[in-house]
Amino acid sequence: MRTWLPPRLLGLTAATLLVLTAACSGSDAAGDTAGSPTGPAPASPPPTADDAPATPSPSTAPSGRGEALPGFPGLQPLWPFATLAEAGSWERAFRSDGSQPWHRDPEQTALSFTQGYLGFSGIDRVTSRDVTGREARVGVGPSGTEGSGTAAVIHLVRYGAGPDAPWEVVGTDEADFSLTSPAYGATVGTPLRAGGRITGVDESVRVDVRQPSTEKVLGTTCCLSAGGRNQPWTSTVTFSGARDPVLTVVASTGGHVAEVERFTVTAVRTR
Repeated sequence: MRTWLPPRLLGLTAATLLVLTAACSGSDAAGDTAGSPTGPAPASPPPTADDAPATPSPSTAPSGRGEALPGFPGLQPLWPFATLAEAGSWERAFRSDGSQPWHRDPEQTALSFTQGYLGFSGIDRVTSRDVTGREARVGVGPSGTEGSGTAAVIHLVRYGAGPDAPWEVVGTDEADFSLTSPAYGATVGTPLRAGGRITGVDESVRVDVRQPSTEKVLGTTCCLSAGGRNQPWTSTVTFSGARDPVLTVVASTGGHVAEVERFTVTAVRTR
């Protein structure tokens, strides 16, 4: 499977022009609302640079950035779309010319989030898939005989009510490596204190702060020694340059058989 660049961070496409037009005209995704919360790798190739979704500039960004997903109380849109208007613009473009069909596949969206947005190029295969209604949970992990376990289970929902509504990453399920602080959806400032629980031996925890509108990591701290059975871990990271209302905090560990063997994410809001 090829490695590709983060879809929301690339050049202008036809979908970009549709978003800019919708933003300037004040239109949004008519009728787009979401539901309510709670393997094998995909056969088609992952998205490439030419498949990038729209990324509105700050001056033309549609209203509603940072809004919770309609119909999914408490869930935050992490990636690839920042607003329902953006998701709706892609949906209309897809109906018109079939552009960027990978948004309709939860597996490809999960892998694109992991490799393109988080930068974990070694996490390149789907290990599990569970799709129920308008929610999906996709396990991803590294290839190889030893490092073939599940690194994380990505939680996705359909961003909109239409039959072609795209999949949106909203977080990860917690397992033996969790990120519980700051709380999901909490408003944070810098420095940010992150923490959770971990089970493992000689673990090395790295924490990054990211935002969808830029490829640059806003802040990082590494490497915290941790391990044991269900033991607490805490770390502090300073970040700067936040301009998106919803940020992604990601904790990762590895180094035994792969650079990244497990990771967990949470969504936070900026002040």
